[in-house]
Amino acid sequence: MIVLDGKSLAGKIQSRIADTVRGFGRAPRLAIVIVGENKISQKYVSLKETFARDVGIETRRYKFPATISTNQLRAHMKDIVHEVHNDGVIVQLSLPREIDTQSILNAIVPEKDVDLLSARAAGNYQVGKSKIRPPVVGAIEELFREYGISISGKKTALIGYGRLVGQPLSIWLARFGAKLSIIGAEEYFDAELLKHADIVISGAGKPKLVTGELIQEGAVVVDVGVSDVGGALVGDVDVDSIKEKASYATPEKGGVGPMTIAILFENLVKLLEARR
Repeated sequence: MIVLDGKSLAGKIQSRIADTVRGFGRAPRLAIVIVGENKISQKYVSLKETFARDVGIETRRYKFPATISTNQLRAHMKDIVHEVHNDGVIVQLSLPREIDTQSILNAIVPEKDVDLLSARAAGNYQVGKSKIRPPVVGAIEELFREYGISISGKKTALIGYGRLVGQPLSIWLARFGAKLSIIGAEEYFDAELLKHADIVISGAGKPKLVTGELIQEGAVVVDVGVSDVGGALVGDVDVDSIKEKASYATPEKGGVGPMTIAILFENLVKLLEARR
């Protein structure tokens, strides 16, 4: 099995971003909106802040209590989005259940939506009018390009259909000719689809969901899911059980995760360049 080394590739992208940022004359700034005290969210925010610091980009956290209402948060979002020093804005998901997540995401204008999660930015991507890619799409697309993996004509099983992973990936996979099957909910899980798939991409958030007995010989396996199990972050793929059968696979750490962060900041730079 060949490991899809996202950490190394993200490092190359990081160097390119740093070179570009040096030419701006000022440090761009990413606003990060955090609601509540979700441990996984806090970890990802810290990783983003570290990446930003290493490439000369500023970040600013906007922290709100889990008890905040949708209307209250929308009012704050308006100020954050229209703050001239904020070149990009992200909302760290997930939000508390009581909050209308899409309403909050829709407060971000496309010109600053580096995650492409507002309805307008997502719609632009869907119809091919976006200047940037959803981070998960860019992450996997660049990994596949680096390792010479084609999706055209390949039977592809996509597990999970959430706004961060499944939905944007389904658009990309269909656009570039994958023979796509989507397993959107746990009750529709079909092991036979996986067993006949050339490519398996899992973003279900179910620990060790994909095992060696569920994939065919030579499959490409990409893990995009993460769960908190006893304080440890665990992926959807049981890497030890698939390594004898998979041709390519992401590792337990250093696969898609570092790449999504790199693409997010690449998006920030591209949107800023488009406005200059």
